[in-house]
Amino acid sequence: MPGLNRFLKLRRIVVDARRFYLNRFWGMNIHPTADFSLSARFDKTHPKGIYVGEESYVAFDAAILAHDTTRRMYRDTRIGKRCFIGARSIILPGVTIGDHCIVGSGSVVTKDMPAYSIIAGNPARVIRSNNGLDPYGRIPRVVEQVPSEAEADELQSRQA
Repeated sequence: MPGLNRFLKLRRIVVDARRFYLNRFWGMNIHPTADFSLSARFDKTHPKGIYVGEESYVAFDAAILAHDTTRRMYRDTRIGKRCFIGARSIILPGVTIGDHCIVGSGSVVTKDMPAYSIIAGNPARVIRSNNGLDPYGRIPRVVEQVPSEAEADELQSRQA
């Protein structure tokens, strides 16, 4: 629908205003290039403990926590650069997610995760490692070059 693209500018303005509000009035550290859904939830009980790295994205209804009142725990929660936090994921207090990570939807991250990982589950665990990501946690497209017939014939003759 061509008409919906008009609202992208409005969304950008609202997200930028919310980021300014969270950083300035609550003391969070959300990088200016980080993006998030308007329904993403950031813990306001210990807001100075939340750090979101550059070009990261926090999806719909994800929760980033920095405190646990039952254990009287207030810890810093860090999300690295170029990460993607899936919808309805929960990042518990004191967790550090390394750079270039993807957290699957509905995951509950209970411990630190290494950089360049795909993380999923409840409790979350590393599914795959050593992944490079584009901005906002996008997986880069790998384009295979198919050899021409002449190149294929040449390769076959070398192998024979």
